[in-house]
Amino acid sequence: MSRVIVPLVEGFEEIEALTIVDILRRAEIDVATAAVEANPVTAAHGVRVEADTTMAAARDDDEVALLALPGGPGTGKLGESADVRFLAERLYESGQWVTAICAAPSVLSGFGLLEGRKATSFPAVREKMEEAGVDYQEETVVTDGPFITSRGPGTAMDFALALVAALEGKAARDEVESRLMRSS
Repeated sequence: MSRVIVPLVEGFEEIEALTIVDILRRAEIDVATAAVEANPVTAAHGVRVEADTTMAAARDDDEVALLALPGGPGTGKLGESADVRFLAERLYESGQWVTAICAAPSVLSGFGLLEGRKATSFPAVREKMEEAGVDYQEETVVTDGPFITSRGPGTAMDFALALVAALEGKAARDEVESRLMRSS
């Protein structure tokens, strides 16, 4: 079974990180949160989360098939993490999924991974991404090659469902979504 890693730094956006974990687990996908620094990790709005593992341990896990970076005020710490960068680059080079939401796509563009790619993000980091050569889009979720990006807390469910589809197919995505009672 493929594993998904969701790195957590102080100031991560709760809705984004926990929606990813919840939706993927509903799809019976092996997903683990990984503390980049101290554990437990305090999110942007004071929620404390005990991570399942550390990024130091997750970076070399050969079962990882998708990295999902949540945004939030702490996003810059993701970009400063050698472990996050190592895993993002390793997954990209092996054709695996590298994904991010909110301000976190700017971390991937900062690593040079999104140059010439279509991507989206929280509007506040648009300029930074365009300066890094990103073909900026304003859609809710954008997929280009092995990259999936999304805009922010309000798009977290759409983003998480896109991750399910990427890993398990549209039928699995539709099955999970049918149980969520989302309005159309």
